[in-house]
Amino acid sequence: MTAQRASVDTLITNATIVSMDTRRRIFQDGAIAISGDRLAAVGPTKQVLAEYECENRIDGGRFVITPGLINGHIHITGDPLTRAWLPDKLASDFIEELTHWVLPRFHAHSPDDECVSAELAAVKMLRTGTTSFIEAGTVNYLDRVVEGAQRTGIRGRVGIWVEGFSADEKSLPKHIAEAIRKLEKEAAEFPGGDSERISAWPILVGHSTNPDEVWQAAKSIADSKGLGVAAHMSPYEDDPNWFLERYGHRPIEHLAEIGVLDKNVCLTHVAHIDESELQILAASRTNAVLCPLAALRGAFGLTSVGRFPEMVAAGVNVMLGTDGFDQDLWRQAHLASGIFKDARRDAGVLPAEILLEMLTVNGAAGLGLNEQIGSLEAGKKADFVCHDTDRPEWQPQQGIVNQLAWLTDGRSVHSVWVDGNRVIDNYHSTMIDEQALYERARRSSAAVMERTGVPVQSPWPLC
Repeated sequence: MTAQRASVDTLITNATIVSMDTRRRIFQDGAIAISGDRLAAVGPTKQVLAEYECENRIDGGRFVITPGLINGHIHITGDPLTRAWLPDKLASDFIEELTHWVLPRFHAHSPDDECVSAELAAVKMLRTGTTSFIEAGTVNYLDRVVEGAQRTGIRGRVGIWVEGFSADEKSLPKHIAEAIRKLEKEAAEFPGGDSERISAWPILVGHSTNPDEVWQAAKSIADSKGLGVAAHMSPYEDDPNWFLERYGHRPIEHLAEIGVLDKNVCLTHVAHIDESELQILAASRTNAVLCPLAALRGAFGLTSVGRFPEMVAAGVNVMLGTDGFDQDLWRQAHLASGIFKDARRDAGVLPAEILLEMLTVNGAAGLGLNEQIGSLEAGKKADFVCHDTDRPEWQPQQGIVNQLAWLTDGRSVHSVWVDGNRVIDNYHSTMIDEQALYERARRSSAAVMERTGVPVQSPWPLC
């Protein structure tokens, strides 16, 4: 007697599937069965078809399927509408860049601008294969950011960019109380949960902007509600110097001393750390986020002082992020490996398989969702990407892992599923009108530039 097959919502067969499961299996003729928002089965096509049936069956013969990528650090407001505005020469002067260019344009955003910015950033991520992200911090209008991101179907963790220090010592208690109030308010308004794709985390500016009380409150809120904490730290020597002067310890040492480092904390950049700090990151299981293009663009000195290969060797969970620049994580992977191979003069540093882990399973661990996403396994969320191999960059196929890590980028992303929903199909969003979004983005960008009053600078005459 033939066993009855279970019915599922969608079957994709005959694809090459890079599962990223614990055995890192690659199914060369594989199938995915989707039931609701979950993967019912992942395995050889013949085996899956013997167990499942479906009216909605898709031939995946031209696709390489990977888990959805996870962006560990991205500015989805502020930068998406104005990222090409900043002259190169300012990137070497962090204070000048921050005070006269970055913050003015961030604060010039209206609620509608931040909504458009978040929607645009989310579409760009999805169209290049990113299905989940951790925001670097919203400046003002978190409700509108959530609204914009939700429209696209992406998964993300967002939060107000909180800083608790004050220039006036007398007003410091008030600033601390207000910072903690913001953290508590956003966690209540945008709670997490299995059905919530967009929810809030405590997100601190980081650097030297928050006193111990705010760090400790953020960690306490995160622990009590099952959330994470994200912050910038040590892109330049300014952060270590400030912490040494104020506390007598380097930043990671101090954060460990006040008890806020843990597996639910993500620190971005951490370029200027010493061996002691590296070991603290490893022992505390704190996540480190590498944003290679931002480091190169900002002249952090990452190639000479960065310790990311050593972090990986020590067991630190390293994720990749795009920061405020190109949202294609595949290109960030190219840079991440290339710069350290050259810096160490060792072609074996950060090989292709490590890069794929940074983009998937490591990102899932940093999000605290490693039981839900990051690999393609039965029971996990149906978050995955179909890469179209009917393109020149995919031909000929001679090694899928190297092909993904080195030879392709987000341009080959044909379709994307999040929570079992196909949010990108045939290279475009199924959730929104992209052309209407682009027109809104152009209008918002012009309005922000006008409000900021910072002139457009061009190295060549604009005629």
